[in-house]
Amino acid sequence: MAKDKKDDLRDSSSGENFLNEENETSQKKAEKDSDAGKVQELKEELEEMRDKYLRLFAEFDNFKKRSLKEKVDMSKKAGAEVLLALLPVLDDFDRAKKNAEDPDNEEYFSEGVELVYQKLQQILKQQGLTPMDTEDREFNPEFHDAIADIPVEDESMKGKIIDFIEKGYMLNDRILRHAKVVVGKR
Repeated sequence: MAKDKKDDLRDSSSGENFLNEENETSQKKAEKDSDAGKVQELKEELEEMRDKYLRLFAEFDNFKKRSLKEKVDMSKKAGAEVLLALLPVLDDFDRAKKNAEDPDNEEYFSEGVELVYQKLQQILKQQGLTPMDTEDREFNPEFHDAIADIPVEDESMKGKIIDFIEKGYMLNDRILRHAKVVVGKR
């Protein structure tokens, strides 16, 4: 009987050991699962932060580019407004020069005024201002404003520019002022 009790005690202690080992194993497994879950959570959080950082950086870069472009556009617009205000003066110079070149006119364009005119033309050209070519061209509403249309007998002149009233100007390949023209009637 004593032997039976010893065997029973051994059996129960080995059962307890087995249960203890099983509990320890399941605890270690739970800890590993918990650690793996935490690692996965941290990886996801890191990826989310990295994504936010990249988006914020890209947004800031776009903001810098947009701001720079707006500054350049504003500068060009301000320059265009100044040049547009100078165009009537340039038109007056052109009319005075044309009038002075008329042989029937006693007025003349002095050498000093001619130099000022040439210098003004040169400065405006350096700023990107160029006159539109309106002679012997087809009428194009994108570039020209038709002030009048007159009947023409020559079929080849129909729809073409006959005369220009006011020169048109381009600023850096953009229209600053449309040319005011007279067009042959179709």
